[in-house]
Amino acid sequence: MTDDWSPPPGSWASSESRRRNMQAIRSRDTGPEWLIRRLVHARGLRYRVSARPLPDLRRTADLVFRPAKVAVFIDGCYWHGCPEHYVSPKTNSGYWSEKVARNIARDQDTNERLAEAGWTALRFWEHESPDACALTIAATVDKMRASRS
Repeated sequence: MTDDWSPPPGSWASSESRRRNMQAIRSRDTGPEWLIRRLVHARGLRYRVSARPLPDLRRTADLVFRPAKVAVFIDGCYWHGCPEHYVSPKTNSGYWSEKVARNIARDQDTNERLAEAGWTALRFWEHESPDACALTIAATVDKMRASRS
């Protein structure tokens, strides 16, 4: 790290190393997503990855089953405010706590908009059992397919 580093104007980064760390965090294809996708695929289900369930809604689901109208979200404990694991940051806590609160509100809004459009939104925390998540997803998709036929 250089001594003369300063964050760009309006940046949330408190240091160059923090900035690099935050930029490296993946927004898709995380470990929990891969595990769940692999298990769901092994059950014979096919889906879209990181897709918009509704074209007018600028939000993407981790797995989308279009004909069954099921959208699956695997939420990170920190970014989505897991009641079991979220710990408020020590550095720049005001910014990050507000960011997480906005994420929680957006998640709720997404669930409501999908429900209004006839979709089922399934949300799982990254710490949940991938096997249990896959079972719930498969059962829900099968149920929704049966109800639409």
